[in-house]
Amino acid sequence: MSIVEYCGDMAARAVGNFGHGYGDCGHSQLSGGLFDQEARPKTKIACFSVGSGLFGSEVERVLGGGLVPGSLVLVGGDPGVGKSTLVLQVAGIIADSEDLGGSAPVVYVSGEESVEQIGIRADRLEIGTEELYLYSSTDIEDILRKIQHLSPRALIIDSIQTVYLKGVAGSAGGLTQVKECTSALLRFAKTTNIPIILIGHVNKAGDIAGPRVLEHIVDVVLYMEGEKYSSHRLLRPVKNRFGSTDELGVFEMSQSGLAVVSNPSEIFLTEQHSDSDFLAGLAVAVIMDGSRSFLIEIQALCVSGSSVSRHINGIQSSRADMIISVLMKQAGLMLQENAIFLNVVSGVMLTETAGDVAIAAAICSSFLEFPIPNNIAFIGEIGLGGELRSVPRMEKRVLTVAKLGYKMCVVPKSAEKSIANLGFEGMEIVGCKNLKEVINTFPRESILADALYMAHPRNAKWFTTGFTGSEPPWLGARA
Repeated sequence: MSIVEYCGDMAARAVGNFGHGYGDCGHSQLSGGLFDQEARPKTKIACFSVGSGLFGSEVERVLGGGLVPGSLVLVGGDPGVGKSTLVLQVAGIIADSEDLGGSAPVVYVSGEESVEQIGIRADRLEIGTEELYLYSSTDIEDILRKIQHLSPRALIIDSIQTVYLKGVAGSAGGLTQVKECTSALLRFAKTTNIPIILIGHVNKAGDIAGPRVLEHIVDVVLYMEGEKYSSHRLLRPVKNRFGSTDELGVFEMSQSGLAVVSNPSEIFLTEQHSDSDFLAGLAVAVIMDGSRSFLIEIQALCVSGSSVSRHINGIQSSRADMIISVLMKQAGLMLQENAIFLNVVSGVMLTETAGDVAIAAAICSSFLEFPIPNNIAFIGEIGLGGELRSVPRMEKRVLTVAKLGYKMCVVPKSAEKSIANLGFEGMEIVGCKNLKEVINTFPRESILADALYMAHPRNAKWFTTGFTGSEPPWLGARA
């Protein structure tokens, strides 16, 4: 990494050297205006490739395949979520990318930290390239002059709210300054074909601070998210002129920076033991976030005689109320006298209907006091008639379940045939038309049958006849 001195403007550290277009005194030898540099061929740069490791591949996928020359990328997120760490790691990868013809300069400009502070963070992240140049400045014109002769592979500004343009009214971070600075950087990027990455602060509402037009000016907008007490970080695109916004990057923050989470479902699943009674009320759902599929754990607790009727975390209250009502009406469960608590592990907000069956299964598990075997996953939407409906991307969801070693996947009957034809070895695909068939899915010799038999001996005949004939007594008034 190179920390460079421009005539006393920056503190120097002999890790690397400039060595590009400089006289003996260290003054830059510029010619022409800010936007005279000859444009490079307009081809897509694979800045983050498999050769750069898992981290590079994850960022590459979120960007839609790579960093496009001349593009303007905006990265937003809450303070302390890891925006600067992410971008500094990306800068190190770009500078050392062998897929782009070897090392090349990348300039990281900070208006918030000194060069020494950035250098300390780079050392902690173990960034060893000598082609990463650090500069501390807030004057846009000064920044563009100083970097132009370098012809860097990329320019990073941390942050857009700290820089200003002379001659523009207002202080740095004001609406006019933010808009004009971004427009100036956009013109520079398009003229020189140098990609620029901006870091942006967010306001109390969670939007990037500054005028809304800021997000319209840039080519790509990425948001970095993370819970306050969690080490996991999510990177998602909300705008991308060069790729899909249906992507999601999952990282974990550590002492040495951000690392890719190879199996994101581990975040949302707890260690399960099927022979533990206290784990009754757990069911696994398969959800999609962009193009990524995740397994998440739904938790339910049914308590009789409680003064609290219902408490729900991570599930839309109206959706949970509907599923509970369907269980009472269509499946015959007598839930009226029970307080029901629902929770999604790790604070995830379940917004799609693919988790309906898992929610219903978790409630049944808690109400009947039996643990669901930990090798079963549930996919499907529940209708008001108790029927199971298919959801989008069934094949991709089931494939994720199979890869994680699950032995059974409960799906809507309408999707069973098409999924079974894909040939998932070692996993049974069980199609169900309605909620009653979901309950009947569990084998008689399973812990479900044992628990129901012990709680209600009248069920013995029903289990021994293979779930046929009249409905079991535990269905209450409908039995």
